[in-house]
Amino acid sequence: MTQAAEPARTVILTVDDDPGVSRAVARDLRRHYGAGYRIVRAESGESALEALRELKLRGDLVAVILADYRMPQMNGIEFLEQALNVYPGARRVLLTAYADTDAAIDAINVVDLDHYLLKPWDPPEEKLYPVVDDLLSAWRSSDYRPVPATKVVGHRWSARSSQVREFLARNQVPYRWYSSDEPEGRRLLEAAGADGQRLPLVVTPECTVLIEPEAADLAAHVGLATTPAADFYDLVVIGGGPAGLGAAVYGASEGLRTVLVERSATGGQAGQSSRIENYLGFPDGVSGAQLTERARRQAGRFGAEILTAREVTGLEVNGPARVVRFSDGSSVAAHSVILATGVSYRQLMAPGCDDLTGRGVYYGSSLTEAASCQGHDVYIVGGANSAGQAAMYLSRGAKSVTLLVRGESLTVSMSYYLIQQIEEAPNISVRTRTVVESAQGEEHLERLALRDVDTGATELVDAQWMFVFIGAAPLTDWLDGTVLRDDRGFILAGPDLTPDGRPPAEWPLDRPPYHLETNIPGVFVAGDARAQSAKRVASAVGEGAMAVMLVHRYLEQS
Repeated sequence: MTQAAEPARTVILTVDDDPGVSRAVARDLRRHYGAGYRIVRAESGESALEALRELKLRGDLVAVILADYRMPQMNGIEFLEQALNVYPGARRVLLTAYADTDAAIDAINVVDLDHYLLKPWDPPEEKLYPVVDDLLSAWRSSDYRPVPATKVVGHRWSARSSQVREFLARNQVPYRWYSSDEPEGRRLLEAAGADGQRLPLVVTPECTVLIEPEAADLAAHVGLATTPAADFYDLVVIGGGPAGLGAAVYGASEGLRTVLVERSATGGQAGQSSRIENYLGFPDGVSGAQLTERARRQAGRFGAEILTAREVTGLEVNGPARVVRFSDGSSVAAHSVILATGVSYRQLMAPGCDDLTGRGVYYGSSLTEAASCQGHDVYIVGGANSAGQAAMYLSRGAKSVTLLVRGESLTVSMSYYLIQQIEEAPNISVRTRTVVESAQGEEHLERLALRDVDTGATELVDAQWMFVFIGAAPLTDWLDGTVLRDDRGFILAGPDLTPDGRPPAEWPLDRPPYHLETNIPGVFVAGDARAQSAKRVASAVGEGAMAVMLVHRYLEQS
Protein backbone atom coordinates (compact mmCIF):
# COMPACT_ATOMS: atom_id res chain seq x y z
CA MET A 1 0.00 0.00 0.00
CA THR A 2 1.41 3.38 -1.02
CA GLN A 3 2.16 5.81 1.83
CA ALA A 4 -0.03 8.89 2.23
CA ALA A 5 1.34 12.03 0.63
CA GLU A 6 3.30 14.51 2.69
CA PRO A 7 2.11 18.09 2.05
CA ALA A 8 5.66 19.47 2.11
CA ARG A 9 6.94 16.89 -0.40
CA THR A 10 9.34 15.41 2.10
CA VAL A 11 12.53 13.94 0.62
CA ILE A 12 13.78 10.36 0.49
CA LEU A 13 17.46 10.45 -0.49
CA THR A 14 19.49 7.59 -1.96
CA VAL A 15 23.23 7.56 -2.68
CA ASP A 16 25.22 4.87 -4.53
CA ASP A 17 28.36 5.29 -6.66
CA ASP A 18 27.22 2.61 -9.13
CA PRO A 19 24.99 4.49 -11.63
CA GLY A 20 23.00 1.36 -12.46
CA VAL A 21 22.28 0.54 -8.83
CA SER A 22 21.59 4.20 -8.08
CA ARG A 23 18.98 4.41 -10.83
CA ALA A 24 17.43 1.11 -9.75
CA VAL A 25 17.01 2.25 -6.15
CA ALA A 26 15.53 5.57 -7.23
CA ARG A 27 13.20 3.80 -9.71
CA ASP A 28 11.85 1.43 -7.07
CA LEU A 29 11.36 4.25 -4.58
CA ARG A 30 9.58 6.51 -7.08
CA ARG A 31 7.29 3.66 -8.14
CA HIS A 32 6.01 3.23 -4.59
CA TYR A 33 6.52 6.64 -2.93
CA GLY A 34 6.71 9.14 -5.80
CA ALA A 35 3.16 10.41 -5.29
CA GLY A 36 3.88 11.56 -1.76
CA TYR A 37 7.62 12.06 -1.53
CA ARG A 38 10.36 13.66 -3.57
CA ILE A 39 13.07 11.10 -4.42
CA VAL A 40 16.57 12.62 -4.61
CA ARG A 41 19.41 10.54 -6.09
CA ALA A 42 23.18 11.08 -5.71
CA GLU A 43 26.19 9.08 -6.91
CA SER A 44 28.77 10.04 -4.27
CA GLY A 45 28.86 10.89 -0.60
CA GLU A 46 30.10 14.43 -1.32
CA SER A 47 27.32 15.19 -3.83
CA ALA A 48 24.74 13.72 -1.44
CA LEU A 49 26.01 15.94 1.40
CA GLU A 50 25.83 18.94 -0.90
CA ALA A 51 22.23 18.04 -1.75
CA LEU A 52 21.37 17.65 1.93
CA ARG A 53 22.84 21.05 2.76
CA GLU A 54 20.84 22.69 -0.03
CA LEU A 55 17.66 21.01 1.21
CA LYS A 56 18.43 22.19 4.74
CA LEU A 57 18.87 25.79 3.65
CA ARG A 58 15.52 25.71 1.86
CA GLY A 59 13.85 24.32 4.97
CA ASP A 60 12.90 21.04 3.25
CA LEU A 61 12.49 17.85 5.26
CA VAL A 62 14.38 14.59 4.75
CA ALA A 63 12.68 11.51 6.17
CA VAL A 64 14.87 8.59 5.03
CA ILE A 65 18.45 8.32 3.73
CA LEU A 66 19.66 5.14 1.99
CA ALA A 67 23.44 4.90 1.44
CA ASP A 68 25.58 2.21 -0.15
CA TYR A 69 28.40 1.00 2.09
CA ARG A 70 31.13 0.47 -0.55
CA MET A 71 31.71 3.92 -2.06
CA PRO A 72 35.17 5.38 -2.86
CA GLN A 73 36.49 8.49 -1.06
CA MET A 74 33.64 8.38 1.47
CA ASN A 75 31.97 5.10 2.38
CA GLY A 76 28.35 4.80 3.47
CA ILE A 77 29.09 4.89 7.19
CA GLU A 78 31.25 8.01 6.86
CA PHE A 79 28.55 9.67 4.76
CA LEU A 80 25.75 8.82 7.20
CA GLU A 81 27.83 10.15 10.08
CA GLN A 82 28.12 13.54 8.38
CA ALA A 83 24.50 13.44 7.21
CA LEU A 84 23.54 13.06 10.87
CA ASN A 85 24.85 16.58 11.49
CA VAL A 86 22.60 18.00 8.77
CA TYR A 87 19.42 15.98 9.36
CA PRO A 88 19.63 14.30 12.79
CA GLY A 89 16.00 13.17 12.59
CA ALA A 90 16.23 11.38 9.24
CA ARG A 91 16.03 7.58 9.37
CA ARG A 92 19.22 5.93 8.11
CA VAL A 93 19.60 2.75 6.00
CA LEU A 94 22.87 1.17 4.86
CA LEU A 95 22.83 -0.81 1.60
CA THR A 96 25.35 -3.60 1.91
CA ALA A 97 26.48 -6.88 0.43
CA TYR A 98 26.42 -10.03 2.55
CA ALA A 99 30.21 -9.86 3.06
CA ASP A 100 29.87 -6.43 4.69
CA THR A 101 27.25 -7.25 7.31
CA ASP A 102 29.82 -6.89 10.12
CA ALA A 103 30.43 -3.29 9.03
CA ALA A 104 26.70 -2.69 8.97
CA ILE A 105 26.32 -3.99 12.50
CA ASP A 106 29.16 -1.74 13.66
CA ALA A 107 27.38 1.21 12.04
CA ILE A 108 24.42 0.74 14.36
CA ASN A 109 26.56 2.22 17.14
CA VAL A 110 28.52 4.70 15.02
CA VAL A 111 25.64 6.50 13.28
CA ASP A 112 22.54 5.23 15.10
CA LEU A 113 21.75 3.15 12.02
CA ASP A 114 18.05 2.28 11.78
CA HIS A 115 18.37 -0.61 9.33
CA TYR A 116 20.79 -2.32 6.96
CA LEU A 117 19.51 -3.76 3.71
CA LEU A 118 21.23 -6.59 1.85
CA LYS A 119 21.65 -6.24 -1.93
CA PRO A 120 19.90 -7.27 -4.07
CA TRP A 121 16.53 -6.50 -2.45
CA ASP A 122 14.31 -8.07 -5.13
CA PRO A 123 11.44 -8.26 -4.93
CA PRO A 124 11.09 -4.73 -3.43
CA GLU A 125 7.53 -5.50 -2.33
CA GLU A 126 8.97 -7.97 0.18
CA LYS A 127 12.42 -6.64 1.04
CA LEU A 128 12.47 -2.88 0.42
CA TYR A 129 9.03 -1.32 0.84
CA PRO A 130 8.14 -2.83 4.24
CA VAL A 131 11.42 -1.51 5.67
CA VAL A 132 10.92 1.99 4.27
CA ASP A 133 7.23 1.97 5.31
CA ASP A 134 8.23 1.30 8.92
CA LEU A 135 10.93 3.99 8.85
CA LEU A 136 8.55 6.59 7.40
CA SER A 137 5.98 5.74 10.04
CA ALA A 138 8.59 6.14 12.79
CA TRP A 139 9.78 9.41 11.27
CA ARG A 140 6.26 10.86 11.11
CA SER A 141 5.72 10.04 14.79
CA SER A 142 8.90 11.90 15.79
CA ASP A 143 9.12 15.59 16.61
CA TYR A 144 10.92 16.63 13.39
CA ARG A 145 8.50 18.96 11.67
CA PRO A 146 8.88 21.66 8.99
CA VAL A 147 10.69 24.70 10.35
CA PRO A 148 10.70 27.66 7.91
CA ALA A 149 14.19 29.08 7.58
CA THR A 150 15.28 32.48 8.83
CA LYS A 151 17.03 34.64 6.22
CA VAL A 152 20.23 36.54 7.03
CA VAL A 153 21.67 39.21 4.74
CA GLY A 154 25.13 40.44 5.59
CA HIS A 155 28.61 41.25 4.39
CA ARG A 156 31.21 38.52 4.11
CA TRP A 157 33.69 40.43 6.30
CA SER A 158 31.21 41.88 8.80
CA ALA A 159 32.00 40.87 12.39
CA ARG A 160 28.37 41.30 13.47
CA SER A 161 27.16 39.19 10.53
CA SER A 162 29.54 36.44 11.62
CA GLN A 163 28.24 36.65 15.20
CA VAL A 164 24.61 36.33 14.10
CA ARG A 165 25.36 33.33 11.89
CA GLU A 166 27.28 31.68 14.74
CA PHE A 167 24.44 32.34 17.18
CA LEU A 168 21.82 30.81 14.88
CA ALA A 169 23.97 27.81 13.97
CA ARG A 170 24.90 26.96 17.54
CA ASN A 171 21.27 27.22 18.64
CA GLN A 172 20.17 24.84 15.85
CA VAL A 173 18.06 27.55 14.17
CA PRO A 174 17.74 26.89 10.40
CA TYR A 175 18.79 29.93 8.41
CA ARG A 176 19.85 30.89 4.92
CA TRP A 177 22.71 33.26 4.27
CA TYR A 178 22.67 35.90 1.52
CA SER A 179 25.58 38.18 0.74
CA SER A 180 24.58 41.83 0.52
CA ASP A 181 26.38 42.16 -2.84
CA GLU A 182 24.51 39.28 -4.49
CA PRO A 183 21.21 39.74 -6.40
CA GLU A 184 19.02 37.86 -3.91
CA GLY A 185 20.61 39.70 -0.99
CA ARG A 186 19.94 43.05 -2.65
CA ARG A 187 16.34 42.02 -3.35
CA LEU A 188 15.79 41.17 0.31
CA LEU A 189 17.34 44.47 1.43
CA GLU A 190 15.09 46.37 -0.96
CA ALA A 191 11.99 44.44 0.13
CA ALA A 192 12.80 45.21 3.77
CA GLY A 193 13.36 48.88 3.04
CA ALA A 194 16.96 48.68 4.28
CA ASP A 195 19.78 50.69 2.75
CA GLY A 196 22.44 48.02 3.29
CA GLN A 197 24.62 50.25 5.45
CA ARG A 198 23.52 48.58 8.68
CA LEU A 199 24.06 44.82 8.57
CA PRO A 200 23.13 42.11 9.14
CA LEU A 201 19.50 42.14 8.18
CA VAL A 202 17.50 39.22 9.60
CA VAL A 203 14.08 38.21 8.25
CA THR A 204 12.24 35.68 10.44
CA PRO A 205 9.83 33.05 9.05
CA GLU A 206 7.00 35.35 10.18
CA CYS A 207 8.57 38.11 8.01
CA THR A 208 9.66 40.20 10.98
CA VAL A 209 12.60 42.37 9.94
CA LEU A 210 15.49 42.84 12.38
CA ILE A 211 18.48 45.07 11.65
CA GLU A 212 21.69 44.52 13.61
CA PRO A 213 19.74 42.57 16.25
CA GLU A 214 21.16 41.91 19.69
CA ALA A 215 21.24 38.29 20.82
CA ALA A 216 18.23 38.56 23.15
CA ASP A 217 16.04 40.20 20.49
CA LEU A 218 17.13 37.69 17.87
CA ALA A 219 16.49 34.75 20.20
CA ALA A 220 13.00 35.96 21.03
CA HIS A 221 12.08 36.27 17.34
CA VAL A 222 13.39 32.88 16.18
CA GLY A 223 11.53 30.80 18.74
CA LEU A 224 14.10 30.40 21.52
CA ALA A 225 12.82 30.68 25.09
CA THR A 226 14.19 33.77 26.84
CA THR A 227 11.76 34.30 29.74
CA PRO A 228 11.34 31.94 32.72
CA ALA A 229 7.90 30.42 33.09
CA ALA A 230 7.94 30.84 36.89
CA ASP A 231 9.44 33.10 39.55
CA PHE A 232 10.76 30.33 41.78
CA TYR A 233 12.42 26.97 41.09
CA ASP A 234 14.05 24.15 42.98
CA LEU A 235 17.21 24.58 40.92
CA VAL A 236 18.71 27.24 38.66
CA VAL A 237 21.60 26.06 36.48
CA ILE A 238 23.74 28.89 35.13
CA GLY A 239 25.57 27.88 31.96
CA GLY A 240 24.65 25.45 29.19
CA GLY A 241 27.89 23.58 28.55
CA PRO A 242 28.35 19.87 29.29
CA ALA A 243 28.29 20.45 33.07
CA GLY A 244 25.16 22.60 32.90
CA LEU A 245 23.32 20.27 30.54
CA GLY A 246 24.30 17.29 32.69
CA ALA A 247 22.93 19.07 35.76
CA ALA A 248 19.71 19.99 33.95
CA VAL A 249 19.15 16.40 32.78
CA TYR A 250 19.74 14.87 36.21
CA GLY A 251 17.93 17.64 38.10
CA ALA A 252 14.78 17.50 35.98
CA SER A 253 14.78 13.71 35.73
CA GLU A 254 14.89 13.44 39.51
CA GLY A 255 11.90 15.67 40.08
CA LEU A 256 13.49 19.08 40.67
CA ARG A 257 11.81 21.99 38.94
CA THR A 258 14.83 23.08 36.93
CA VAL A 259 15.67 26.05 34.70
CA LEU A 260 18.93 26.36 32.78
CA VAL A 261 20.12 29.85 31.86
CA GLU A 262 22.59 30.29 28.98
CA ARG A 263 23.91 33.64 27.75
CA SER A 264 24.64 32.52 24.18
CA ALA A 265 24.10 28.92 23.07
CA THR A 266 24.07 25.55 24.78
CA GLY A 267 27.14 23.39 24.41
CA GLY A 268 29.81 25.81 25.60
CA GLN A 269 33.27 25.28 24.15
CA ALA A 270 32.53 21.58 23.67
CA GLY A 271 29.53 22.45 21.50
CA GLN A 272 31.86 24.17 19.04
CA SER A 273 34.11 21.14 18.72
CA SER A 274 34.09 19.52 15.29
CA ARG A 275 34.82 16.10 16.78
CA ILE A 276 35.17 14.68 20.29
CA GLU A 277 36.80 11.27 20.12
CA ASN A 278 37.48 10.39 23.76
CA TYR A 279 33.95 10.66 25.18
CA LEU A 280 32.67 7.41 26.65
CA GLY A 281 30.22 5.51 24.46
CA PHE A 282 31.22 7.05 21.12
CA PRO A 283 34.11 4.91 19.85
CA ASP A 284 34.17 6.70 16.50
CA GLY A 285 33.76 10.18 17.92
CA VAL A 286 30.88 12.63 18.01
CA SER A 287 30.66 16.28 17.07
CA GLY A 288 30.04 18.83 19.79
CA ALA A 289 26.86 19.92 18.01
CA GLN A 290 25.49 16.35 17.98
CA LEU A 291 26.26 15.82 21.65
CA THR A 292 24.80 19.19 22.61
CA GLU A 293 21.59 18.73 20.64
CA ARG A 294 20.98 15.29 22.15
CA ALA A 295 21.60 16.60 25.67
CA ARG A 296 19.37 19.62 25.11
CA ARG A 297 16.50 17.48 23.83
CA GLN A 298 17.02 15.05 26.70
CA ALA A 299 16.83 17.85 29.29
CA GLY A 300 13.69 19.21 27.64
CA ARG A 301 12.07 15.79 27.58
CA PHE A 302 12.47 15.56 31.36
CA GLY A 303 10.87 18.98 31.78
CA ALA A 304 13.84 21.31 32.27
CA GLU A 305 13.35 24.85 30.96
CA ILE A 306 16.20 26.21 28.86
CA LEU A 307 16.56 29.99 28.52
CA THR A 308 18.86 31.40 25.85
CA ALA A 309 20.48 34.83 25.45
CA ARG A 310 20.02 35.70 29.11
CA GLU A 311 23.06 37.23 30.77
CA VAL A 312 23.36 36.71 34.52
CA THR A 313 24.89 39.66 36.36
CA GLY A 314 24.40 38.89 40.04
CA LEU A 315 23.73 36.30 42.73
CA GLU A 316 22.12 37.20 46.06
CA VAL A 317 21.10 35.38 49.21
CA ASN A 318 17.61 36.21 50.44
CA GLY A 319 16.91 33.94 53.39
CA PRO A 320 16.42 30.40 52.06
CA ALA A 321 16.19 31.71 48.49
CA ARG A 322 19.07 32.16 46.08
CA VAL A 323 18.27 35.03 43.71
CA VAL A 324 19.80 35.18 40.23
CA ARG A 325 19.72 38.63 38.61
CA PHE A 326 19.76 39.28 34.85
CA SER A 327 21.26 42.17 32.89
CA ASP A 328 17.81 43.60 32.11
CA GLY A 329 17.03 44.02 35.82
CA SER A 330 14.73 41.01 36.15
CA SER A 331 15.48 38.02 38.36
CA VAL A 332 14.55 34.45 39.20
CA ALA A 333 14.88 32.68 42.56
CA ALA A 334 15.43 29.09 43.64
CA HIS A 335 16.24 26.88 46.58
CA SER A 336 19.61 26.05 44.98
CA VAL A 337 21.96 27.15 42.21
CA ILE A 338 24.60 25.30 40.18
CA LEU A 339 27.28 27.50 38.62
CA ALA A 340 28.34 25.88 35.34
CA THR A 341 29.48 29.03 33.55
CA GLY A 342 32.47 27.38 31.90
CA VAL A 343 35.33 29.29 30.34
CA SER A 344 36.02 31.41 27.27
CA TYR A 345 39.05 31.47 25.02
CA ARG A 346 41.61 34.07 26.02
CA GLN A 347 42.02 36.97 23.63
CA LEU A 348 45.16 37.18 21.53
CA MET A 349 46.79 40.48 22.49
CA ALA A 350 48.83 40.92 19.29
CA PRO A 351 48.24 44.24 17.48
CA GLY A 352 45.47 44.10 14.89
CA CYS A 353 43.63 41.11 16.34
CA ASP A 354 40.88 43.11 18.04
CA ASP A 355 40.08 45.11 14.91
CA LEU A 356 39.99 42.00 12.71
CA THR A 357 37.95 39.75 15.04
CA GLY A 358 35.07 38.34 13.02
CA ARG A 359 36.83 39.44 9.82
CA GLY A 360 39.37 36.68 9.47
CA VAL A 361 40.30 36.30 13.15
CA TYR A 362 38.03 33.93 15.09
CA TYR A 363 38.00 32.53 18.61
CA GLY A 364 37.00 28.90 18.82
CA SER A 365 36.46 26.61 15.89
CA SER A 366 33.75 28.82 14.33
CA LEU A 367 32.33 25.97 12.28
CA THR A 368 30.10 28.36 10.37
CA GLU A 369 33.24 29.73 8.70
CA ALA A 370 34.70 26.34 7.79
CA ALA A 371 33.06 26.15 4.35
CA SER A 372 34.61 29.50 3.39
CA CYS A 373 38.10 28.14 4.15
CA GLN A 374 37.93 25.67 1.25
CA GLY A 375 41.17 25.85 -0.73
CA HIS A 376 42.76 28.47 1.56
CA ASP A 377 45.71 28.48 3.93
CA VAL A 378 44.49 28.40 7.54
CA TYR A 379 46.41 29.22 10.72
CA ILE A 380 45.44 27.91 14.15
CA VAL A 381 46.95 29.37 17.32
CA GLY A 382 47.15 26.95 20.24
CA GLY A 383 48.40 23.51 21.19
CA ALA A 384 45.60 21.90 23.23
CA ASN A 385 42.87 19.45 22.18
CA SER A 386 40.47 22.12 20.91
CA ALA A 387 43.14 23.41 18.52
CA GLY A 388 43.95 19.88 17.35
CA GLN A 389 40.30 19.02 16.74
CA ALA A 390 39.83 22.22 14.72
CA ALA A 391 42.97 21.47 12.70
CA MET A 392 41.71 18.01 11.75
CA TYR A 393 38.27 19.35 10.80
CA LEU A 394 39.49 22.30 8.75
CA SER A 395 42.12 20.18 6.99
CA ARG A 396 39.35 18.37 5.12
CA GLY A 397 38.85 21.32 2.80
CA ALA A 398 41.67 23.79 3.43
CA LYS A 399 44.71 23.93 1.20
CA SER A 400 46.92 23.85 4.29
CA VAL A 401 46.56 24.14 8.06
CA THR A 402 49.40 25.45 10.20
CA LEU A 403 49.37 25.04 13.97
CA LEU A 404 51.26 27.83 15.75
CA VAL A 405 52.46 26.60 19.15
CA ARG A 406 54.43 28.64 21.68
CA GLY A 407 55.80 25.53 23.42
CA GLU A 408 58.42 23.07 22.25
CA SER A 409 55.93 20.34 21.29
CA LEU A 410 52.29 19.28 21.41
CA THR A 411 52.85 16.48 23.90
CA VAL A 412 52.43 18.67 27.00
CA SER A 413 48.91 19.88 26.20
CA MET A 414 47.35 17.64 23.51
CA SER A 415 46.00 14.09 23.71
CA TYR A 416 48.15 11.41 22.10
CA TYR A 417 45.43 10.27 19.65
CA LEU A 418 45.17 13.80 18.22
CA ILE A 419 48.92 14.18 17.88
CA GLN A 420 48.98 10.95 15.88
CA GLN A 421 46.20 12.15 13.58
CA ILE A 422 47.93 15.48 12.99
CA GLU A 423 51.23 13.77 12.16
CA GLU A 424 49.45 11.61 9.58
CA ALA A 425 47.55 14.49 7.94
CA PRO A 426 49.48 15.54 4.80
CA ASN A 427 48.27 19.18 4.79
CA ILE A 428 48.80 19.96 8.49
CA SER A 429 52.10 21.38 9.71
CA VAL A 430 53.14 22.36 13.24
CA ARG A 431 55.35 25.35 13.96
CA THR A 432 56.58 25.20 17.54
CA ARG A 433 58.16 28.08 19.48
CA THR A 434 56.19 30.46 17.27
CA VAL A 435 53.84 33.30 18.23
CA VAL A 436 51.74 35.84 16.35
CA GLU A 437 53.44 39.22 16.44
CA SER A 438 50.61 41.07 14.64
CA ALA A 439 47.56 40.61 12.41
CA GLN A 440 47.34 42.90 9.40
CA GLY A 441 44.70 43.85 6.88
CA GLU A 442 42.25 46.56 5.86
CA GLU A 443 38.76 45.14 5.32
CA HIS A 444 39.74 41.66 6.54
CA LEU A 445 42.78 39.66 7.63
CA GLU A 446 45.44 39.62 4.91
CA ARG A 447 48.76 38.89 6.63
CA LEU A 448 50.27 37.57 9.86
CA ALA A 449 53.62 38.51 11.32
CA LEU A 450 55.04 35.39 13.02
CA ARG A 451 57.92 35.54 15.49
CA ASP A 452 60.32 32.76 16.45
CA VAL A 453 60.45 32.78 20.26
CA ASP A 454 64.07 31.60 20.39
CA THR A 455 65.72 33.72 17.69
CA GLY A 456 63.37 36.70 17.59
CA ALA A 457 63.24 36.46 13.79
CA THR A 458 59.95 37.65 12.26
CA GLU A 459 58.30 36.31 9.11
CA LEU A 460 55.37 37.84 7.22
CA VAL A 461 52.92 35.31 5.75
CA ASP A 462 49.77 35.75 3.66
CA ALA A 463 46.69 34.68 5.64
CA GLN A 464 42.94 35.21 5.49
CA TRP A 465 41.93 32.81 8.27
CA MET A 466 43.20 32.51 11.83
CA PHE A 467 41.43 30.56 14.60
CA VAL A 468 42.62 31.14 18.16
CA PHE A 469 42.66 28.61 21.04
CA ILE A 470 45.06 29.98 23.64
CA GLY A 471 43.81 28.90 27.04
CA ALA A 472 40.71 29.49 29.06
CA ALA A 473 39.47 32.33 31.23
CA PRO A 474 36.58 31.60 33.63
CA LEU A 475 33.37 33.58 33.13
CA THR A 476 33.03 34.51 36.80
CA ASP A 477 33.66 38.26 37.11
CA TRP A 478 29.99 38.82 37.92
CA LEU A 479 30.46 36.79 41.14
CA ASP A 480 32.99 39.27 42.57
CA GLY A 481 32.29 39.90 46.26
CA THR A 482 29.84 36.98 46.50
CA VAL A 483 31.45 33.64 45.70
CA LEU A 484 35.07 32.93 46.63
CA ARG A 485 37.46 32.41 43.70
CA ASP A 486 41.15 31.81 43.27
CA ASP A 487 43.58 34.38 41.87
CA ARG A 488 42.73 33.35 38.29
CA GLY A 489 38.97 33.65 38.80
CA PHE A 490 38.13 29.94 39.12
CA ILE A 491 35.49 29.13 41.75
CA LEU A 492 36.58 27.52 45.02
CA ALA A 493 34.44 24.74 46.42
CA GLY A 494 34.45 21.90 48.94
CA PRO A 495 37.92 20.94 50.15
CA ASP A 496 39.50 23.88 48.30
CA LEU A 497 37.53 26.16 50.63
CA THR A 498 38.78 24.36 53.72
CA PRO A 499 42.46 23.52 53.25
CA ASP A 500 42.96 23.38 57.04
CA GLY A 501 39.78 21.41 57.62
CA ARG A 502 37.84 24.39 58.91
CA PRO A 503 34.93 26.02 57.04
CA PRO A 504 35.32 29.56 55.59
CA ALA A 505 35.10 32.39 58.12
CA GLU A 506 31.57 33.41 57.09
CA TRP A 507 30.22 29.88 56.63
CA PRO A 508 26.85 29.89 58.51
CA LEU A 509 26.27 26.14 59.00
CA ASP A 510 27.60 23.59 61.46
CA ARG A 511 28.56 21.11 58.73
CA PRO A 512 31.46 21.75 56.33
CA PRO A 513 30.68 22.56 52.67
CA TYR A 514 29.85 19.61 50.44
CA HIS A 515 32.38 18.59 47.80
CA LEU A 516 31.13 20.96 45.03
CA GLU A 517 29.53 23.53 47.32
CA THR A 518 30.83 27.10 47.32
CA ASN A 519 31.12 29.41 50.33
CA ILE A 520 27.37 30.05 49.97
CA PRO A 521 25.27 27.07 51.16
CA GLY A 522 23.07 25.75 48.38
CA VAL A 523 25.25 27.25 45.64
CA PHE A 524 27.35 24.63 43.85
CA VAL A 525 29.86 24.67 41.01
CA ALA A 526 30.47 22.12 38.25
CA GLY A 527 32.71 21.89 35.22
CA ASP A 528 35.51 24.05 33.91
CA ALA A 529 34.68 27.09 36.10
CA ARG A 530 35.68 25.14 39.22
CA ALA A 531 39.23 25.52 40.50
CA GLN A 532 41.34 22.40 39.85
CA SER A 533 38.76 20.86 37.49
CA ALA A 534 39.87 18.35 34.84
CA LYS A 535 38.77 20.47 31.84
CA ARG A 536 37.30 17.49 29.99
CA VAL A 537 33.78 16.90 28.68
CA ALA A 538 33.26 13.63 30.57
CA SER A 539 34.35 15.08 33.91
CA ALA A 540 32.15 18.15 33.39
CA VAL A 541 29.08 15.98 32.76
CA GLY A 542 29.95 13.89 35.82
CA GLU A 543 30.30 16.96 38.01
CA GLY A 544 26.93 18.25 36.79
CA ALA A 545 25.33 14.97 37.90
CA MET A 546 27.24 14.96 41.20
CA ALA A 547 26.19 18.54 41.93
CA VAL A 548 22.53 17.52 41.60
CA MET A 549 23.09 14.70 44.10
CA LEU A 550 24.53 17.27 46.53
CA VAL A 551 21.61 19.63 45.85
CA HIS A 552 19.26 16.86 46.99
CA ARG A 553 21.32 16.41 50.14
CA TYR A 554 21.24 20.15 50.79
CA LEU A 555 17.47 20.38 50.27
CA GLU A 556 16.81 17.44 52.58
CA GLN A 557 18.66 19.18 55.40
CA SER A 558 17.28 22.67 54.81
